[in-house]
Amino acid sequence: MKKEEKKSKPKKKIFRLIIYSLFVFSFLALGILYFLNIIPILYFISLTSFIFAFDILMTYFIFGKGWKKRLLGTILSLIAILGMIFIIFYSFNTLDFLHKIDNQDYITKNYNVITLKNSSYNKLKDLKNEDLGIFNDEDSKGINEAKEYLNKKIKLNYQEYEDLSELLDAFLNEDVEAILLEDTEKNILEEEHEDLLDKEKVIYQFSIDIKVEDDLAKNVDITKEPFNIFISGIDTYGKITSVSRSDVNMIVSINPLTNKILLTSIPRDYYVKLNGINTTYKDKLTHAGIHGIDVSVKTVEDLLNTDIHYYAKVNFTSLVSLVDELGGIEVDTDKAFRAYYIEEKVVNYNFKKGTNKLNGKQALAYCRERKSLPNGDIDRTKHQQQVLEGIIKKALTKNIITKYNDLLNTLEGKFITNIGTKNITKLVKNQIKKMPNWTIEHNTLKGTGEYNYTNAYKRSKSYVMQPDEESVEEAKNLIKNILDEAL
Repeated sequence: MKKEEKKSKPKKKIFRLIIYSLFVFSFLALGILYFLNIIPILYFISLTSFIFAFDILMTYFIFGKGWKKRLLGTILSLIAILGMIFIIFYSFNTLDFLHKIDNQDYITKNYNVITLKNSSYNKLKDLKNEDLGIFNDEDSKGINEAKEYLNKKIKLNYQEYEDLSELLDAFLNEDVEAILLEDTEKNILEEEHEDLLDKEKVIYQFSIDIKVEDDLAKNVDITKEPFNIFISGIDTYGKITSVSRSDVNMIVSINPLTNKILLTSIPRDYYVKLNGINTTYKDKLTHAGIHGIDVSVKTVEDLLNTDIHYYAKVNFTSLVSLVDELGGIEVDTDKAFRAYYIEEKVVNYNFKKGTNKLNGKQALAYCRERKSLPNGDIDRTKHQQQVLEGIIKKALTKNIITKYNDLLNTLEGKFITNIGTKNITKLVKNQIKKMPNWTIEHNTLKGTGEYNYTNAYKRSKSYVMQPDEESVEEAKNLIKNILDEAL
């Protein structure tokens, strides 16, 4: 009898440890889920009741009579513990993700030191005591920080220009030995002068992070009040904090009372007055992104006389990664066309009339192509809407939960938003609770192509799209109607 008692003591310790672990992990999992606040309260109460009823039943099995019950209780308890660890891991991952998107309080400016291709300057140190031309107008952000950075590396004589075209002339005429261009300035000049790539040589690159204050959010109860989100898609890969041209400019108007969504696209070349930029010239809407997301948001508010409550900023990397992680999306195309884009090499894609399933790179090409489309940028904005709709529909399917953790890891660091953690969890909770069927509508602003002077490039005329006023008024009314509509 004594030997049997001695043998049973270690077993009882193991059983107590299993039950203790089961209750501890249950408390931890429920606690973090409550803190995360994405599960509707009735669902949470039901889940809590089920878990503790299960824990009590396992306690009865393990400490009850009969080895079969103890074995079953032990196996089920261990499986449940692993499940709780899984919930805790996912929840912490979600909290970390939400914390990071809530703390994007800086922008990144990427600079290039450029010399003529046939010059003898090949490294930054070769320019010691030489003249460096820089673009510096009153709306430039980061130029002083860039000069500070360079001053720590080398002594230079700065020649300042308030017009990009004057800076370019000084460079080509060899009035300065080199120029300093931020990525967006470089892209604008290369867009206006296709032969510039053959004449320039980048000898040094660096980045500057600039602290910004984001007070753009106009908070509403997004489960009970309609709201607008501005989607800005910048034309770069890599760091989402990088400042660049906004090639996708879309307002997503959401009415949670009627479960309706309106996608309103504005062509990138729309000729508009940039908010807060002191100039006599209008500019392409895409150039608003050069000055920061705040200028893009406020310019669109001015154009359509509506409040932008929140924004989300994405880039090429964001789109490719997201679509691939979702397992691809489907779009319906009303005409066949060919698209290509340049990454490591030129990639061609043929899209057929009808339903096309797209992976990440195909979705990017589908969004970017305009030259082979009969209506150019107007058709491109419609394709951007189709891709966004495809992403929304795929993200709202029930099987997305199996990709949840991978999706968060994919999105981390690849988009910026000011919606805020509380609002994101509210959206998730509302979707879980109601599982509504959303109706998605589309609208694209129209205009007429012409050549005109712009704030970004004042010396010669660039291609712009003159807004069609009837189209603008129609967009205003459609947005107002969806926001004002009640059940």
